[in-house]
Amino acid sequence: MVERYTLSRKMFIGFNYMFLALLSALCILPLIHVLAVSFSSSSAAAAGYVKLWPVEFTLESYKYVLGKEAFFDSILMTIQRVAVGLTVNMLLTILVAYPLSKEVNKFRGRTVYAWVFVFTMLFNGGLIPLYMMVKYTGILDTVWALVLPQAVPIFNMILLLNFFRGLPKELEEAAFMDGAGHWTTLWKVYVPLSAPALATITLFTMVFHWNSWFDGLIFMNSPENYPLQSYLQTVVIQQNFNNASLETIAELSKISDRTFKSAQIFLGSLPILLVYPFLQRFFMSGIVLGSVKE
Repeated sequence: MVERYTLSRKMFIGFNYMFLALLSALCILPLIHVLAVSFSSSSAAAAGYVKLWPVEFTLESYKYVLGKEAFFDSILMTIQRVAVGLTVNMLLTILVAYPLSKEVNKFRGRTVYAWVFVFTMLFNGGLIPLYMMVKYTGILDTVWALVLPQAVPIFNMILLLNFFRGLPKELEEAAFMDGAGHWTTLWKVYVPLSAPALATITLFTMVFHWNSWFDGLIFMNSPENYPLQSYLQTVVIQQNFNNASLETIAELSKISDRTFKSAQIFLGSLPILLVYPFLQRFFMSGIVLGSVKE
């Protein structure tokens, strides 16, 4: 059967396509502009000639960033942080969200615990108590100082909690009738059915750990242990031109602050841009529709 659209329906569909195309352009064009600036000369970028295409194409900014051994050390630290942080965050998020998704008659202390977690999301003790806690626990200048203070991301926990609540209760009841306990139900029923929520939370967690830079400056005493974003944040700011060699000064004269920042922005976002397409296919709803038959 061929579906025929009225004029108003065609106009509505056309408006939707135009709106989504404009929205996509607003997201993509700034990234293209940043990429074009990073490949342009310092004079062209400073004069504002660069729009969506490089002017006086050059790779000097990338050569300067990638030519540093500390850059690759910071990448290794960031990869380590993402791997450890993602494991800890996801494990604790699942373990906290599951009991808090239960009804009050099944978990009497649920409301109290839920409010405690919400309180920690809204209020904190400040930077100095946090630094003292990290210092006196002996994890200063280690990857654990970047992971443990944010071990339980409350926002992600709330997202997963609400997703668990939306799963059919009949699945849990069927598992209990078959002799499964809470651990088996969690890992065999809840977690496999929560792929969309877990993929979303995984992406949020990876972006958080990859883009964080301030905690690296606070908790890392040695610049060799800086994660990538902390290293890139300090490269331009902490440059000492008084003791710089003539070769270094000549190299820095080929780049500008704008082209350098554009290069570091693109390098910093490139891994997330590569990972996102593989997780995007999980961003859908209704994965459990039809799982319970009447």
